[in-house]
Amino acid sequence: MKFFLVDRITSLVPGESISGVKNLSLAEEYLGDHFPGFPVMPGVMMLEALTQLSAWLLRDADDFRYSTVMLRQARTVKFNNFLTPGKTLVLESHLTGRDGDDATFKATGTVDGGSAVSAKLTLTRFNLADTNSAMAESDERQRQNWRALFDSLRAHAVADSE
Repeated sequence: MKFFLVDRITSLVPGESISGVKNLSLAEEYLGDHFPGFPVMPGVMMLEALTQLSAWLLRDADDFRYSTVMLRQARTVKFNNFLTPGKTLVLESHLTGRDGDDATFKATGTVDGGSAVSAKLTLTRFNLADTNSAMAESDERQRQNWRALFDSLRAHAVADSE
């Protein structure tokens, strides 16, 4: 099961920073078990939202040259507030450094103006064909899918501002 935890990209400064939102709905399947009678977005899902937003910034900065972007490390993770259904998690990520295939980010999420989650993230990127040339076609399909989804997330931002 895939969870897309960025509903809309609200701003982008290429190669520097990105902002977006995650609107939490009671229809999110995992809320039934977390926690019964007090549904809140699990902390690991808030961290994943920060990771996904940071990955969008990295993909855009690299002009979608890599099929795979994944979390290598999460440091100084802090959870400060709950995200309940009907609320919006406002996400921000700033690229703070690059070292080879790795990129580091300072990322935050707020709810109603208050801190909900923050972390320093290290993401890495690669193509599957780097280790298995038979995967080149799969890489290309995945890059096209990521670009189309990114364009859709950005299109919503443009449509909302008009």
